[in-house]
Amino acid sequence: MGKDNHGNQYFEIPKDQSIGRRRPSRWFVPQETDDFEREMPAEWEAWLRGRRDEPPTEKELLKNLAISELKKKNAAELQQKEPSGTPKPTKEDSKPFPKYEDYEDFPGKPPKR
Repeated sequence: MGKDNHGNQYFEIPKDQSIGRRRPSRWFVPQETDDFEREMPAEWEAWLRGRRDEPPTEKELLKNLAISELKKKNAAELQQKEPSGTPKPTKEDSKPFPKYEDYEDFPGKPPKR
């Protein structure tokens, strides 16, 4: 049926109502025969689980791989700009939560007036 960039091969036995098979049988064979915990592209996993009818095309896989690489590159650039990983809070961010006289501070206790 197909092959991914990790070397896994994917197979399918189509559904056949005449013999009572309502869903197609789908499976994969990893490149290393005992390594079933290996990484698998999301498109192929969705096809294996029956969430999509058609197997992914090579063009689709390459497009999504390019998007993934771009996201990793952008994340690395952001990490270089802000090494701590989180932006520093500004004065605007440190405003206290507003309290209103008409609302309860604690559930079940009447508001202070």
